[in-house]
Amino acid sequence: MQDVTLYQRDPKYIPRVAAVHDMCGYGKCSLTAAIPILSAAGCDVCPVPTALFSAHTRYRVFTMHDTTDILGDYLDAWRQENVDLDGVYSGFLGSADQVAIIKRLYREYPHALRLVDPVMGDGGEMYPTYTDQLCQAMGDLVDGADVLMPNLTEASILTGRDYPGQNLDDRQVDDLLEALLALGAKNIVLKGIDRGDGTLRNYVVSASTGIAGKRELIHDKLPYMTHGTGDAYASAMCGAIMAGRGLAQSAKIAGEFVRHAMIHTADQPHHEERGVSFELDLGDLTGLVRH
Repeated sequence: MQDVTLYQRDPKYIPRVAAVHDMCGYGKCSLTAAIPILSAAGCDVCPVPTALFSAHTRYRVFTMHDTTDILGDYLDAWRQENVDLDGVYSGFLGSADQVAIIKRLYREYPHALRLVDPVMGDGGEMYPTYTDQLCQAMGDLVDGADVLMPNLTEASILTGRDYPGQNLDDRQVDDLLEALLALGAKNIVLKGIDRGDGTLRNYVVSASTGIAGKRELIHDKLPYMTHGTGDAYASAMCGAIMAGRGLAQSAKIAGEFVRHAMIHTADQPHHEERGVSFELDLGDLTGLVRH
C-alpha cells in the first residue's frame, strides 16, 4: 500500500483543529492530552468540551458535568467570528445528542478533515458513562470519516460483534477491518492487537485499496499499562497527519510517541494513577514541523 497523505502542510501555515473531547482535571487524557500534543505538532487547537470531569472514569471517584446544553451557543459564537477549521478531531462524548454537534461542524466546515477516535471503552467493557444509545449514536460518525481510530473494544461495538480479546490472528484482523470499512470510513487505524510475543500491533487500511493494501505496524510492548495512552495515541496521530505525514507513517509516529511516554511515566512517583507522562516527548512532534 502506498502511504496516503491526507493533509498537504504549508510550512508557514498553522492549521486549526477543533478538538471535540471532554476535559479532565486529573488523569492526563482527552483535552489535557489533545491540546499540548496537537500544539506541539504545530496545530492551533480549538477545544469543544463535551463534558467536564474531575478525573477520568477509571478512577473510583469522579464527577461529571455534561456540557451539551452550552455547545449550540458555543459554535454559534464561532460562526459569528468567522472561525475556520482545517480538521475536526472527535473523541469522548458526554451524550448521544453531541453527535449532532459534530455533524454540524462537518456541515459548516466541509473542507475540514474528519478525524474520529470513537472513544467508548477498552478491555471489552464500555466506559461507565456510556450507554447503548450513546454507542449507537457514535456509530453515526463513522460513515465518511477520513480516519477512524478504534481499539478492539470500540471496533467490536461499532460492528455489533462480541469482543474477541486482544489476540487476533491475521484472518480475524482482516475480517474485522473489512467490517469496519463496510461502515463507510475512508481510512482505518485498528489499535491494540496483542499476540503475547512481546509486541503490540496496529493496522492501517484504506477503502481505496482494501484489505490487500493493509499495513501492519509493530511496536515493542512494555511490561506495564498506563491510563490515557489511547487519547495520547489518537492526538499524536492527528498531529502527524496535520504535519503532512502519510497515514501509516503517522500511525508509526503515534505508536512510538506513546511508547516513549510510557517509559518516562514509569519514572514518575505514583505513576500507576497519574496517567501517561508525555511532556518530555513533545519535542518528537515539534520536530515534525520545526524549520
